[in-house]
Amino acid sequence: MKKSEKLILWFEEVGKRDLPYVGGKGSNLGEMYQNGIPVPNGFCVTAQAYYDFIKKTSLKQKILTELSGLDVSDSKALNKASKNIKTAILGAEMPDELKKEIVDNYHELSGGTDRKVAVRSSATAEDLPDASFAGQQETYLNVKGGASVVKHVRMCWASLFEARAIFYRTENKFNHMKVGIAVPVQLMVQSEVSGIMFTINPITNNRNEVSIEAAYGLGQPVVSGELTPDQFLVSKKDGRMLSKNVAKQTWQLTEAGNANVSRAYQNKQKMSDKYVKELAKLGMKIEKHYGTPQDIEWGLQNRKLYIVQSRPVTTLVEKKSEQEGHIEEATEKKAKLLLEGLGASPGAATGPVRIVHSPKEIGTVKEGDILVAEMTNPDYVPAMKKAAAILTDKGGRTSHAAIVSRELGIPAIVGSVNATKMLRNDEIISVDGATGHVYEGNIVVMEEKEVVSSIAGEEIKTATKLYMNLAEPSLAEDMAARNVDGVGLLRAEFMIAELGVHPRKFIKDKKQKEFVDHMAAGLEKFAKAFHPRPVVYRTTDFKTNEYRTLRGGAQFETEEPNPMIGFRGVSRYLEDPDVFKLEVEAIKKVRNKLGYKNLHVMLPFVRTIDQLRQAKKLLSSLGLRRSANFQLWMMVEIPSNVIMLDEFIAEGIDGVSVGTNDLTMLTLGVDRDNERVANVYNELDPAVLWSLEKIARTAKKHKITCSVCGQAPSVYPELVEKLVEWGMTSVSVSPDVIETTRKIIHDAEHAHVKKSASKKKTTKSKKK
Repeated sequence: MKKSEKLILWFEEVGKRDLPYVGGKGSNLGEMYQNGIPVPNGFCVTAQAYYDFIKKTSLKQKILTELSGLDVSDSKALNKASKNIKTAILGAEMPDELKKEIVDNYHELSGGTDRKVAVRSSATAEDLPDASFAGQQETYLNVKGGASVVKHVRMCWASLFEARAIFYRTENKFNHMKVGIAVPVQLMVQSEVSGIMFTINPITNNRNEVSIEAAYGLGQPVVSGELTPDQFLVSKKDGRMLSKNVAKQTWQLTEAGNANVSRAYQNKQKMSDKYVKELAKLGMKIEKHYGTPQDIEWGLQNRKLYIVQSRPVTTLVEKKSEQEGHIEEATEKKAKLLLEGLGASPGAATGPVRIVHSPKEIGTVKEGDILVAEMTNPDYVPAMKKAAAILTDKGGRTSHAAIVSRELGIPAIVGSVNATKMLRNDEIISVDGATGHVYEGNIVVMEEKEVVSSIAGEEIKTATKLYMNLAEPSLAEDMAARNVDGVGLLRAEFMIAELGVHPRKFIKDKKQKEFVDHMAAGLEKFAKAFHPRPVVYRTTDFKTNEYRTLRGGAQFETEEPNPMIGFRGVSRYLEDPDVFKLEVEAIKKVRNKLGYKNLHVMLPFVRTIDQLRQAKKLLSSLGLRRSANFQLWMMVEIPSNVIMLDEFIAEGIDGVSVGTNDLTMLTLGVDRDNERVANVYNELDPAVLWSLEKIARTAKKHKITCSVCGQAPSVYPELVEKLVEWGMTSVSVSPDVIETTRKIIHDAEHAHVKKSASKKKTTKSKKK
């Protein structure tokens, strides 16, 4: 049976490309479980099971009727539609076959006994890089017994139509009927301490810091903001504790429910510095695997750390805004400080206080109000979108209020303790989301700003070009507005994964045109948005294990013992060129028919000079030849590329781009995802630095473009000066660090100029 048709999939069967089958949460849990991250085992009731249920029970028409013409800004109508749909789902009978499968797999997971599990919702439009869907569906803890698991699966399905979820999908333009829901069933971790970790400072967007929040008991009260946790900041560079803030905790959520915390422990640090640093290392490992900062839920039980969820951080891209508020220092000194809490989302705003005690009162919030609540949950989102700022009594920097505020781009203060008691409705206050201070009256100065940014990157110019790494076509237009010189790495894999079907299946089914049109449409978005700036498209570099996850993949892909150094890159094009031909047709359509000559090609994982020669011949035979307006680049990610770089360049290429992740791994012979040897992985290792210097100087000698497409330059500012000194012509990074990296490059170039001038001065003095 195909993966797409299965009703149950275990964590060991799913990975990051299986979002259509098991949703964001399920695919991430499976991905981590398979890659040695300490994730409690479990299985997923797939989205297909949900679709079958909707189809067999004729619920689709009922749902469409309730949602037809619904005004989601009308809280009363929204809640009524939600209630009607949920009642219908909970009242419909689940097929007996599915019930049996769920119960049988639960007993297998429990080892024959009725162990407690977490039953989680995992929507297929969840935990995406640009939309978190945080808390939109339900999670149920400490569920025990087969019948109870079945019941809670159905409750998770119903939660897909919570009022907040309907609102969020509508606002983010997701089709209600195309969003499915899977349900991961996972062994419970009865945490003594738990919390949330961001592998980036969520307030400053500093990628060199890990932010950790910790509280006694299970983690749900931390996520919801009911508890104010301990706060830790850890340096990624050397593991130092940069800061800590210990919060008082009087109660905790346990297996048995809410319980008091002993007075002797209420004011103590919730876990030792040793575990904080160990957790930070684990977070960095997960981030390295995914290639992007992560929002991670964790627990500590019996001196062992567990990861129960990880998703991309969704608040990295700075938001466009017509105005930016700030409080001037002189005014601040004279103003009356009313209260203070934790700065959770930067910026300043002023407005009338609107205290909301429950979701039933969100209709009272008007545009420009300061929303004040004990804490927020996803039901508050419609009101939060109207508010000028958010202020809560409880919660930490990773609570719901904090995350959503940063996603919305509005100031927020959390953990103020008694804002709801000290403030009065309609009272005018000023909120500083960076410092956590609340002042009496209006002391905020508003200025016109085109873009809100922590660094004025738009004003900085550098000789070294700054490119962007991209994969998602829907982001092209927004990203093209940033201060970048083009796209240095356009990944093919996302566009193919979006189809969810193995390219060979398109060929087998004689649907090649469908594949070509899809790829061309994606490439056109990038080429059009960035025109006339260059867009360098890296042709597919799926490994066999990744291709196998696509529909139809199992029949076309063999299982390899080591896919990392297996049948990938150019080897594929030469042995089995049919898929590559489809890619070339898509490229030609965009360049020749649509006229976007700024689209260029980069070949990945070229093992030998003969492979490059043969790949160029294949491209020429298919109608793509190097010319003044068509560049051919090559990835440098294998030691053989470094050793023989002169010969590779002589074969005829226009540029090289260093894939630092693969190059570091293969140079040091280390799997960075293997915790037993991951400590050896180091992009600043002398052997790696030697390679980078050789690549840059060789490319400079031959007068071709030389780029680095990885996060190393933004993680290690000291490396940038070396790259500039060696003659690297460009750097390509992910969108979240564009402004930061531009500033690092700027400072590195100036330092290099000063150093060069100093050397010349010294030389002249010696000659005299």
